[in-house]
Amino acid sequence: MSTTNHKPINYDAFQRQAIDYIKQGYSVIVSAPTGAGKTAIAEYVIKETILKKEQVIYTAPIKALSNQKFRDFQSIFGDNVGILTGDVSINAHAPLLIMTTEIFRNKILDQPQALKSYSWVIFDEIHYIDNQERGTVWEESLIFLPPDMKILALSATIPNIEEFAAWIESIHKRPFKVVIEDNRPVPLTFLFQCNNEIFTDLSELKKQGLLKASFQSRSKERSLRGFKKTNKLAALINYIRQAQGLPCIYFVFGRRRAEDLAFDLYSFDFLNQEEKEKITDLYNQLCERFDLKSEQSASRLFYLIKKGIAYHHAGMLPTLKEVVEQLFTLRLIKVIFTTETFALGINMPAKSVAFDGLRKFYGRYIRNLKVRDFYQMAGRAGRRGMDKEGFVYVRVNPRRINLEELKRTIYGKAEIVRSQLNSSYATILNLYHKHQDNLFDVYPLSLHHFQSSKHKRKEAMKLMESKLRLLKDLDYIKDNRLTEKGKFASAVYGYELILAELYQENFLEQLDQFGLGVLSCAVVFEPRKNQKILKLSRPAQAIKQDVEETMKKIRQKEIRYQIYPLSKEPYFHLAGSIEAWLRGTKFTKVLEYTDTDEGEVVRYFRMALQILKEIRDSKISSYLLKDKVSETVRVLNRDIVDAEKQLRE
Repeated sequence: MSTTNHKPINYDAFQRQAIDYIKQGYSVIVSAPTGAGKTAIAEYVIKETILKKEQVIYTAPIKALSNQKFRDFQSIFGDNVGILTGDVSINAHAPLLIMTTEIFRNKILDQPQALKSYSWVIFDEIHYIDNQERGTVWEESLIFLPPDMKILALSATIPNIEEFAAWIESIHKRPFKVVIEDNRPVPLTFLFQCNNEIFTDLSELKKQGLLKASFQSRSKERSLRGFKKTNKLAALINYIRQAQGLPCIYFVFGRRRAEDLAFDLYSFDFLNQEEKEKITDLYNQLCERFDLKSEQSASRLFYLIKKGIAYHHAGMLPTLKEVVEQLFTLRLIKVIFTTETFALGINMPAKSVAFDGLRKFYGRYIRNLKVRDFYQMAGRAGRRGMDKEGFVYVRVNPRRINLEELKRTIYGKAEIVRSQLNSSYATILNLYHKHQDNLFDVYPLSLHHFQSSKHKRKEAMKLMESKLRLLKDLDYIKDNRLTEKGKFASAVYGYELILAELYQENFLEQLDQFGLGVLSCAVVFEPRKNQKILKLSRPAQAIKQDVEETMKKIRQKEIRYQIYPLSKEPYFHLAGSIEAWLRGTKFTKVLEYTDTDEGEVVRYFRMALQILKEIRDSKISSYLLKDKVSETVRVLNRDIVDAEKQLRE
């Protein structure tokens, strides 16, 4: 397939500015609103790199986005595209290689020689560097970037972009050009539903909506019965429909609520006869292709699909989510209820966006939406080249948010990007292997050091020193070099201590394929609050007991060395499910062993696969262990769990 587009492209001013810098050989960071056209700059870099017979890496924060980019770029660049995400490896030596940022960071530390032929790296959604759980990966990728590799960084609005660029210039000693675009090609209009009325501006909302509701909430309960009106979903959707505002993406902060609201619209029908026939045929064809015909969840969704309604969230089967995405792209789904992952880089614009509310769970507590998160989602409203404006509807509950908070979320300044650096044990081991105790010279290169006060810098250095002392105490490092256990731990990011301790005890070699599956799944699994284990087999109980004893010792050491956060505990909630799957049981039957959402089960099985592959590929693993793990991988990676199969189709 041709890599060139014969039609001349009319670039916007900010796109031309970025491309001019790229032509001059500079690294570039672009900060622009969602939907402004940042991807066009990435496509230019990819096209020019391939034409020069060079190679380029494209990193994305999540696997779903990596998968979508693989498909998108395949349609443009054909066989020049490959993907590497831990559970998927297709055309891994292609000129354009798409990977998650974790895989890229691991390659930089483990196999830097494998990156020598790549002249560019594109970081999509680089503001993810301030993500508490995974921001460290972005920071380490930038710190340890090979000196000859140029950067194109793409981001939503970053107020401190100049500071961010200055940091990168300071560590790589070369210019890093900044391109800022504040305007959206399709402007946004904000509307508000309050007291079951639609308001077109905040002053009207204040006068007629929020004040009225506030007055009513102070009145006696008897008065409330006469005055209070609840926001009705049907009233909002009717308004959007009559305003020619479809298709609409409706953002919800909860999986169950997304499904419940979708079924609340069951009495609506948004499709004409021709669309109804088309979507029915396509849905059946796609379900056939992805082996979903016998899946209860696909049958349940069909009741909504034939009316132009759908839902989309992380608890769904990955293949079923893909079916929904394809139907939405074809504009056959008119209203979709979805969680925020639908907004993260996935190119699914609509005419309108609606927010169920403006509060969400941020790791440990519920708070008002960050400005940047709000615009990541709101930016999906308005299709470039199709709409003159995009419409954003916010449902306002005066008991949960006041006018000032509302203003702050919608009209406030986006939050600055801050470092979340907390290097893993594997990173410290890899750095020690190369630099010994000089590894502490790396910290001053970090964004954390660049942004922080003396006190914060001291704390960060102390944490690194504590981790190194613990690693030496537990014999991961001896006589200034990594031990066998240390080398093993350096290859299994995120779960280093528990797996390496079990490796040293020969525990891994004693497990059969079922035990290896149970252990790898337990290591990655995160239960919901108050979630219980439904059933454990005797072998799984024995594994659980041994693993928990080892984990207890690890955590005692971490507490003693004042290391935080503590290493993640293994959880055995999916033990029965993975044992059944490894026996060849059908997926629908596997779900009877857990109360975890089916999409989550697939995701954790795929994460377990990645851990197993890292164990198998470790240079330290014995041939016996490699053979056992290979068999577990073969049996585990089938049907709906096989992510490569989904992409190849």
